[in-house]
Amino acid sequence: MSRRAARAGAAATGAKPLLAALRTELEIPESYDPAALAEAEEAASRPVVDDHERADLREIPFVTLDPPGSKDLDQAFHLERAGDGYRLRYAIADVASYVTPGGALDAETHRRGVTYYGPDGRFGLHPPVLSEDAASLLPGVDRRAAVWDITFDGEGVMTEASVARALVRSREQLEYAAVQEALDDGSAPEMLTLLPEIGALRLDLQITRGGATIEVPEQEVAVSENGDRFRLDYRAPLPVEEHNAQLSLAAGIAAAQLQRSAGVGLWRTLDPAQDRDVAALRRVARGLGLEWPRSMPYGVFARGLDVRSPAAAAFATEATRLFRGAGYQPFGSPATGPGIPAGASHSAIAAEYAHVTAPLRRLVDRYGTEIALAHCAGEAVPSWVTDALDALPEEMAAASQKANAYERSSLDLLEALIMAPRVGRTYDAVVVETTSPKQAGAPVRATVLVSQPALRLKVSGPREQLRPGLRVRVTVVAVDVAARTVELELA
Repeated sequence: MSRRAARAGAAATGAKPLLAALRTELEIPESYDPAALAEAEEAASRPVVDDHERADLREIPFVTLDPPGSKDLDQAFHLERAGDGYRLRYAIADVASYVTPGGALDAETHRRGVTYYGPDGRFGLHPPVLSEDAASLLPGVDRRAAVWDITFDGEGVMTEASVARALVRSREQLEYAAVQEALDDGSAPEMLTLLPEIGALRLDLQITRGGATIEVPEQEVAVSENGDRFRLDYRAPLPVEEHNAQLSLAAGIAAAQLQRSAGVGLWRTLDPAQDRDVAALRRVARGLGLEWPRSMPYGVFARGLDVRSPAAAAFATEATRLFRGAGYQPFGSPATGPGIPAGASHSAIAAEYAHVTAPLRRLVDRYGTEIALAHCAGEAVPSWVTDALDALPEEMAAASQKANAYERSSLDLLEALIMAPRVGRTYDAVVVETTSPKQAGAPVRATVLVSQPALRLKVSGPREQLRPGLRVRVTVVAVDVAARTVELELA
């Protein structure tokens, strides 16, 4: 083993304390307020079947579908044919039945906003006694849920939607790879064969409306057998993952429609892509050798990419920057008053949309679900919901910013660990973004995509050599793992 590799191994072994220090730096909450923990434990101990106002849907064979090892299971589904169309029953963990408005646990969830995910674990919105046990839709146990009942016609168009509280019992905890394999070899049960059928129809409608989706390779952290070295592996999403996501999107679109009818809501919004950003992304595609016809909309082009190839994977990673300006738009709240906001839609979905399907991991979903439940029950939206609507966009923005900073900084650390033993090596890259210097004549700072390993790094140099879309060769000249930096120079 070379001295350079030995140093990299020592740095990798120290990744966990560095990640812990990063959480301290970014104020990522790890421990829970004792009063909140006590509330969570008390709520988890309550009998599940003591609520006679809930519909009993335990005979419906719901299943969950998640990545391997998942414990915080928000969603379970059941699909069936309904005449010439389809019926989706979508059970969402009824988190509101465990959280007392204004209590210590409620305050703790507002402090966190989201679940924070990192290379060495997750730090949940709710204590594990709820998120990974009592409120999670684990198989073989009775659970409280908000169950969406949605029908589609033969073209996948939504025809009816409602939601009500119920008792459910998931039959099986499924994983993506196993379901995809069963679908591919024809051994999947009939219920699961409807998933790609409905998912493809819903995706077609999304693209036709002018929306877009792209399969972004998932970065997975791998550790050597003796634990002394990390690497980032890229895993291409399976088709079943997009089809499963379409169920969640359908529920979110249905929720927005019900909130519109109620005159009270909190919509998830996303600004349309800017022309300059689309033009920059076209240059990236050209630099990566991808053929994107001028007349082809982004959504159509993105859907046809095979991100198993390094070039398409690098493009997909960069394409996530195309749609910016995501936020939340409340209405019918004390500050906004009555009236539906004009133009408050989600440009990638190309529809009005609300977050309601991940309440164990995202604070805002608990509130969106309660609005839809109240409207379907013919009741007034609870005051604890309407009173919180105006503050939620800012709370969620702060939580999302912190989560993104944690994810990005964690990846910076792992990228430094990966590149530490590669000092002196040269790689092919594509320039994707350039920042002009403050001083005239100074070198520009550019972001480049290295396709193998697929990393997004910075380099400085002459403007004429670092125009967006150009292919360049870069050499790794220095790595500082503790500072999470990789220094490149143009070869």
